[in-house]
Parts: sequence; C-alpha cells; structure tokens
Amino acid sequence: METWSFLFADDGDIPNNSVPLIVYPRALDPAGGDMASRFEALFAANGWGGSWRNGIFPFHHYHSTAHEVLGIAAGEAEVRFGGEGGESLHVQAGDAVLIPAGVGHKRLSATPDLLVIGAYPGGQWADLMREGAEDGQAIRGRIAAVAVPDADPVGGRDGPVARIWGG
Repeated sequence: METWSFLFADDGDIPNNSVPLIVYPRALDPAGGDMASRFEALFAANGWGGSWRNGIFPFHHYHSTAHEVLGIAAGEAEVRFGGEGGESLHVQAGDAVLIPAGVGHKRLSATPDLLVIGAYPGGQWADLMREGAEDGQAIRGRIAAVAVPDADPVGGRDGPVARIWGG
C-alpha cells in the first residue's frame, strides 16, 4: 500500500502533532462503485466509527481529542494541512487521509461534488478547535494524551499506523 507522510511542527497557533499525517493515494479504486459506503465499511471493519458524510470546513481547525480519517468518496479538493505554514495537497475520489489529533486542516477549494467520509478510532470523539484557541497548554496536553489507534483505518492492524506511528 502506497502512502505519503507529512510531519508538521507546532506553529504556536495550530499545535499539530509529533506523528505525521498519512495520505493513502487511491486507497479505494473509484471504479468499484459506491465509494461512500465502501469507505464507511472499510473504516468500520478496522474499528473506526462515528462516521459522517459531508465536506471539509473552509477554515483552519483541528481536533484535540481524536485522530480523524477522511475518505474522499467523490470529487476533488485542495486542502491545507498543518496550518498556514503547512502543505497544500490535492485529494481526489479514492484517496484517504489520516489526520493526527492536533493537525490543522482547511479546504482551500473543491469541486461541487466533493463528498468526504470521516471517522474516528473506537473510543475517540472529536472536538472542534479553531486556530487561535485559548488555553494552548491544556489543548496540547489533550493532544498528547490521544492514544495511537489499535488499527490503521485503511490497512488494519498491520497497516501504516503500526509502521509509521509505532502503534
């Protein structure tokens, strides 16, 4: 399974994380039919739940209480990860992105048909933190306490999380 990883430093506003963001290009083949249901089933089979269907917020935000996986079920988008000093990545139908707790993300542009499936590791529930959130020390403490998931959302127990995050 091909993956790319990106590590983002704390920029003082967006905390980011000491483990890298993982991109799974073509995690699912778009020719295989109903991508949304397939992403939901894949994530659930690997112990990731609390799934939702929507898009990506057009402002910098992050989660201090959970890691998040995004499966691009339809369309394409340019997304900035890691805050203003981070990386802008193009994602398209079939791609998945594992965003560690604390890593900022913001939609820069998207096709009108963008559909994203999101999910979280079992037992984790995401809050919504925006850039400039107060009480940065407490936020960074929550991020540091978020456990490495038992399984990778795309590759399962032996997936990239075990290799890249040491889970």
